[in-house]
Amino acid sequence: MSAAPGPHPRPFTDHFLSVEALSGLALLAAAVLALAWANSPLAHYYQALWHLPIGLGVARYLPHHDLHFWVNDALMTVFFLVVGLEIRREFHGGALADPKVALLPIIAAIGGVVVPALLFALVNTEPETRRGWAIPTATDIAFAVGVLALLGRNLPPALRMLLLTLAIIDDIIAILVIALVYSAGIRWAGFPLMALGIALVLGLQWLGARSMLAYVIPGAVVWFGMLRTGMHPTLAGVILGLLTPVRADFGRRGRAPGAAPAGVTPLEYAEAALHPWVAFGIMPLFALANAGVSLGGFDFTRGASRTVALGIVLGLVVGKPLGIGLAAWLSVRMKLCTLPEGVQWRHILLLGVLGGIGFTVAIFVANLAFADEQLLGTAKFAVLAASTLAAVLGLVLGRRQRRIPAVAGA
Repeated sequence: MSAAPGPHPRPFTDHFLSVEALSGLALLAAAVLALAWANSPLAHYYQALWHLPIGLGVARYLPHHDLHFWVNDALMTVFFLVVGLEIRREFHGGALADPKVALLPIIAAIGGVVVPALLFALVNTEPETRRGWAIPTATDIAFAVGVLALLGRNLPPALRMLLLTLAIIDDIIAILVIALVYSAGIRWAGFPLMALGIALVLGLQWLGARSMLAYVIPGAVVWFGMLRTGMHPTLAGVILGLLTPVRADFGRRGRAPGAAPAGVTPLEYAEAALHPWVAFGIMPLFALANAGVSLGGFDFTRGASRTVALGIVLGLVVGKPLGIGLAAWLSVRMKLCTLPEGVQWRHILLLGVLGGIGFTVAIFVANLAFADEQLLGTAKFAVLAASTLAAVLGLVLGRRQRRIPAVAGA
């Protein structure tokens, strides 16, 4: 099974992967800084910073308006916008364009969601803790690709695309879970606002507006409408990403400031422009705001804390490789798909281990799953610990595999 050719050149994919690899280091640095800060004599300043009220003139319309809200509910919308752009690109002409090509990572990703969720539910039988079942189902693209990059170029190139595609499918599933499970009920009053924002976006596209700045206000209307519906407002980013045009000749009426140059699709231009800001700005800031867990505040004599931590660690470290590997093996045995050229079963094992690196979306889901500060802190720490363990295991396994010569049909 080989990747189908698409309209997106290899340098674009290479650039995407290199940015993700480098951003993993920025994420790691931000997470370490947050942990150190939250457990230092200056910890009270850490808490005070993220609870700093920032109204921006619209405070009375929002449920929370401290700095933590603006990072998690507003800036992360741009992160999900880039996710939406990735999904749109892959479905248009990338790894998801051909169902036969995309089937292996899609099935593997589903297995990598179902098995961790089941393991978590197996050890968390109480309703209070069961809400966190989706936490160990997410794969962090930046960290996972970063670890793969550290292993060098001796691994099959198709493995990188498998990992990227699997992580994108993970994002799609996470988006659906957030929308269907972790939204605080549906309030219909917000839907007219969402429809208005979407109509403005489509109207600007019909008029041929290519400047990204022209879509800021309509995008904000979609975001605010999503917030008023009770669904998580960051999902507005996914909607806007999926609406982005994929034709290079879209709206070619001269180039406005912030517009895509001739021959470049608005989708490619928006992703290339936003991706570095998300990778090196928004995601590290999110890590800084959410990874600061006080290690002195845990009470593991509380059964709920123990089971939450155990469920997350089991889900990411055991469930991910088991689910990904088993789903891939069954799909090949049933002749639904085949392994890509150069990829062997030992590489699928590595793929599963790297899939257990959950960080950004896993912590994001934890924030939605638990209102109890003790359980939330436990969940965040468990995500950090399990992701670190998965990364170390991935590095060890990958370095051993680099020394094993390729065997045809292995």
